[in-house]
Amino acid sequence: MRRGAWPARSSEFGFLLALLLVALLPRLYVAVAWSREPVWDGHYYHFGAERIAAGLGYSEDLWIRGQWAWRPWIHYPVGYSGLLAGLYALFGSQLIIAPLVNAVFGAALSPCTYALSVPHLGTKRARIAGALVALHPGLIAYSALVMTEVVAAALLVAAGLCLVAWRGTYRGVIGAGVLLGFATLVRPTSLMLLPLALVMEPGGWLRRVGRGCLLGATTLLVILPWTLRNCQRFDGCALVSTNGGWNLAIGAITKTGRFETLRASDGCAVVSGQVQQDRCWAEVGLRRIRQDPLGFLARMPKKWSETFSHESFAVEYLHEADPVSWTEGRRVAGRGLMSGVHRWLVVIAALGVLAWPLSLRRDKPEFWVQASLALVVVLLTFKAFWGWDYPVHWLVLFIAVVGALPLPGRPTLGPAGIFVIGSVASVLITHGLFFGEDRYHMVASPLLCVLAAGALRPSAAPVRIGN
Repeated sequence: MRRGAWPARSSEFGFLLALLLVALLPRLYVAVAWSREPVWDGHYYHFGAERIAAGLGYSEDLWIRGQWAWRPWIHYPVGYSGLLAGLYALFGSQLIIAPLVNAVFGAALSPCTYALSVPHLGTKRARIAGALVALHPGLIAYSALVMTEVVAAALLVAAGLCLVAWRGTYRGVIGAGVLLGFATLVRPTSLMLLPLALVMEPGGWLRRVGRGCLLGATTLLVILPWTLRNCQRFDGCALVSTNGGWNLAIGAITKTGRFETLRASDGCAVVSGQVQQDRCWAEVGLRRIRQDPLGFLARMPKKWSETFSHESFAVEYLHEADPVSWTEGRRVAGRGLMSGVHRWLVVIAALGVLAWPLSLRRDKPEFWVQASLALVVVLLTFKAFWGWDYPVHWLVLFIAVVGALPLPGRPTLGPAGIFVIGSVASVLITHGLFFGEDRYHMVASPLLCVLAAGALRPSAAPVRIGN
């Protein structure tokens, strides 16, 4: 099999089927047994889907001057609600549908992650990557939540797989563009992955720029109908949603690194339209950043810590939806299990950007560079587990920086490795600018599994596809 091709042998299809079943069964159980009435953002995703399925569009009804008035929505991205709406229209707006959708997308993540990893890691390590995704407790628990992260992660991994499996072809770029367009409708910051095509595609820079433009045009073509709807319905144009300026303002104002509610006194007391409001909050955020740029940069580690240093959102969501079943003891145990697995996954993933030092000659600089970096990982691990706050986000930053640098002796990345490192870096950049919550790292969890499966490979190890 040529490097970067789809797994084609019957044994590989057998493994993929087994992997899919191993991933699907626990997710189906969690979706059926744990799901309850949607809470928090899940309530709005479900409500938006019901309105679309009923033919009312992405909207709400407001009581204004003694009568109900129809008002279109734009604050939340439409993609997840639109996906659910299609199924609601067919089967009714049953509460079990969204968890089943998450279970299917979550299960599909495992074989997609495996296929993405094969040209990067070889078959054996790619199987480990797929198995890690299949058995990841946080990703399994997410099946019961009416939230977007699992669907967004599946679309992003599938987009990367298109670019890797069909590298250098138009179908790869167009396929990735379509998937990235739908991912953007679910999670607008997915657009940050567009520049990766410039370094993943083969050929000279002129060819790469051309393919990058084609990828961007395809992505925007998928989004365009929704953007035109927004321009027609609202007081201005918005690409997907109007929470970008809101989130930037929170990122500039927050002291904790987490979400904080914005108030009119923060700078937008008088606004008349939803687009105007979002632009006003964007101006507030940019003004705060210009006033204290060093303070804004200094708060980034807090945001990264809130994003990467624990994994508790799924348990808190389930507790909010069903406090009787999720007693305090079960809640603490669930948070401990998911956060513990996530933290150790990050530690092992940090070794995925390094070469096994003993595979290098000790009289060469490559050995000392890789051995020194391994020591840094050990020290950061001690720092992460020494105190009460578990700052594993420094290890994620290590992954992004070291993975991007052409350091002596490092393992060969290839297009798949570039996609994995770039995707992790995009989450760091996004939530360094905006604000942090641990649910936002879920889109990077499959990629951390890929890095963990590649921990301490030999330097510039050749990829072996097959047993």
